[in-house]
Amino acid sequence: MSVLDEIYAKAKANPQKVAFPEATNEKMMQAAYETGRDGYIIPVLLGDDQLPKLAVERGYDSSVFTFVDINDEAYRKEIIDKYVAMPDTRLKEKALNRRMADPLYYAMAMQKAGEVGVTFAGIDNTTGDVLLAAQMMIGMKPGISTISSIGLCDIPGFKGSEGSLLAIGDSAVCTNPDSEQLADIAISACETVRDLLDWEPRCAMVCYSTLGSGQGELIDKVTAALKIAQEKRPDLAIDGEFQFDAAISPEVAAKKVKRESKVAGKANVIIWPDLNVGNVGVKLIQQFGHADAYGPMLQGFNSVVCDCSRGAPVSEIKGNIIISAVRAAKMNQN
Repeated sequence: MSVLDEIYAKAKANPQKVAFPEATNEKMMQAAYETGRDGYIIPVLLGDDQLPKLAVERGYDSSVFTFVDINDEAYRKEIIDKYVAMPDTRLKEKALNRRMADPLYYAMAMQKAGEVGVTFAGIDNTTGDVLLAAQMMIGMKPGISTISSIGLCDIPGFKGSEGSLLAIGDSAVCTNPDSEQLADIAISACETVRDLLDWEPRCAMVCYSTLGSGQGELIDKVTAALKIAQEKRPDLAIDGEFQFDAAISPEVAAKKVKRESKVAGKANVIIWPDLNVGNVGVKLIQQFGHADAYGPMLQGFNSVVCDCSRGAPVSEIKGNIIISAVRAAKMNQN
């Protein structure tokens, strides 16, 4: 069974409510419908009172969907009351009411209030729009102040500690993280792979040096981040600084890492030092390793928010919806 097959089986066993604030978008509606029809999620479409008619006109069985009319004053008042009663929310009633004219903010208010488990967007809204709304409405996990992302690579021929799979981050969001931010990314990545894949994370912080073989400010940032991450979360196996090959190859690690390490040579999570490395790294893995790369999965928020690529095909959107739903189910159990 492939990694996606396993994730799909988890989703079907415990389908989550997923809010779609961009429901009128044709690709988004199709992806929501197909994942809902096949039992992976319970799709909740946000829009006006014409949305059910639009779904039928497009040939969908409207019974698959739950429709939310954002102009329904009674339901809006119910969500507002639940939201403002929470101790950790930033918006008061009037400000929230104004924000909820936007389906993106409405969906996240529903999510914070416990009406849905995931907000899924990114085709009609920019990444910046989604991140800003999530920061304001959902909030950050305790101890984490950095929004980041992680991807999952399935690399043919790669024989790592998790077979052909390797988690990598951040390849999409945090441009030039400082040491504190880099530590946050590592901690969040460990929690993401544990929730999604049930892995015991072994997280390597990589750069162009292995345990002092090189010198420079770029290395200093990584070693400082490692110290912060280990102090914050001593329960997690986070180690470095390693070159990429020393992180994933037992043979290379045996030559380069002359101390005990739970991570060296058997890392299942790789943390890039910045977005330049991360973006180039994932492209190299895809192009030359012929890998399937799933994500990016946003991390750092109190609950799961997904920002998909605007150019993503329906098949990719569906995969990311299901991954997001499985992450949400696991977070709800914790």
